[in-house]
This record gives sequence, C-alpha cells and structure tokens, in this order.
Amino acid sequence: MNTIKILIVDDHPLFSRGLASLIESKPTYKVVTEAKNSAEALKSLREEKPNLAIVDLNLGHENGLDLIAEMMAIDEELFILVLSMHEERYYSERVLRLGARGYIMKDEAGGKVLDAIKTVLSGKIYLSKSEQERLSEAAALDNVKASRDWYASVKKLSDRQFEIFSLLGKGYGTVEIAAKLNLSTKTIDTHKEHIKLKLHCPSAQELRQLAVEWASHPE
Repeated sequence: MNTIKILIVDDHPLFSRGLASLIESKPTYKVVTEAKNSAEALKSLREEKPNLAIVDLNLGHENGLDLIAEMMAIDEELFILVLSMHEERYYSERVLRLGARGYIMKDEAGGKVLDAIKTVLSGKIYLSKSEQERLSEAAALDNVKASRDWYASVKKLSDRQFEIFSLLGKGYGTVEIAAKLNLSTKTIDTHKEHIKLKLHCPSAQELRQLAVEWASHPE
C-alpha cells in the first residue's frame, strides 16, 4: 500500500511527538514533519508534499486560520484536519469554509483521532456527531429563512412586474409577453431588468429559472 505522508503543525513539541507516535502506529502513515509554526509548515508543504496536514489553531502569535488559507492556496488538493482545544462549535464552520475537511478536539481519545484522519483521507468531512447535528439544523433554518426572503421579494414586485414574472414562469418569451400585454418589447425588457434587481438575479436565465420555480411552487 502507498504511504500516506502527514504533516503535523503544533507549537507544543511534547504533544506533537505523542501525536506522531499515535499516527505512526498505523503502518501506512508516515509523519514527514512536526512543524512548530507557519514558516516550517509551508516549507514542508512545498518540499515534502504531504497528503494530510493536521493543524492546531493556536500557534503562539500566529493564527492557524490564516495558515489554513495559505496552505490551500499552495495545494488545493491537500487534506487538512484541525486538531485544537478551541470549542468545535465556534470554529468548525470557519475552517470548513477555508478548505479544511475536519475538526476534532484535542481531548478526544486517540482512537477518535485516527478515525478522523481516516475519514478525512477518504474524502469525507469529519465532525463530532453533535456538531454535525447542529450544522444540519442551522442549514435547515437558513433554508427556511432564504425561502421566506425569496417569497417576500416576489411580493414586493409591482402588479405589472408580477404579471410579467408569472408569464415568464409559464414559459412565455419577451415577444409573447409583449403581445399578450399589448406592450412593446422594450417596455417588457425594462420591466425584466427591474425585476432582476428586486430579486437579485444576475442574469436573464436565472430570472427565468426563478420564475419557473415560482410557477411550480407558488406560496
């Protein structure tokens, strides 16, 4: 089996050495560097080209979040697992947005750390069960809010704008709508631009897609 090269970034040498020993208890894992700061981590990333970096967020005067961003800029295929004492619920979303693939607390058992490494290397996201549930609930609430915002925006359209929007959703084109409403195509295009602004649509194609969605599921 191919050897998996792992970079550890932690400014506590004793912890770093213990983690390396745990990792290398698995015959396919090899710790190529135990970096104490960002400079050492980035040097190792360029020279050793590890498959996985295990990064602490607290690196003395340096910020682990900044380091994650720098590492992803150098190698976007790098797997990053954050191993930190900081509360997961405050940082998990931030590190995932930066490109990390998992978050685990330092007080977890060694077996859990190895599970996290295996999960991340398989291409999946690793978070504690409670954090996965929290993020799922938050995402569901965000979807509800987005839906409410979407319907609220549609309701702010003028009567004429809503009429045109509804016809777009039924598949009518600009020429057909103009004929149906006895208006010029230029007037219809002007209304469509105003509708796009109100619904925050960057393109005519997206406006049509939203209109079709509305026609399919009107409130």
